[in-house]
Amino acid sequence: MMLDPYTIEVILVMTAAAAICRLAGFQFMRFIPITPRLEAALKAIPLAVMIGIIGPPVLRGGLPEIVGLAATVVAVRLRGNDLIALVAGMGVVAVLRQMA
Repeated sequence: MMLDPYTIEVILVMTAAAAICRLAGFQFMRFIPITPRLEAALKAIPLAVMIGIIGPPVLRGGLPEIVGLAATVVAVRLRGNDLIALVAGMGVVAVLRQMA
């Protein structure tokens, strides 16, 4: 797979934009008092991102994607680690797709 210069430029610009947004968020949050409601909202962000990533493939996919979602949910419940859950779900989907 060849990457043309435009693709690399777009990736670099998006990386810079993401870094700037994250740094700005850290700077602005210094001035905002953390209430229990805000803390709950901030803790919900990783789950919302995970659902946003997993949701569309599950809705248009088949059995491997549904079982992968179930594996992700079980891994989050057992380990409490988003990264482990993501790897578990992707692994299950990959194995089931190869078996089909």
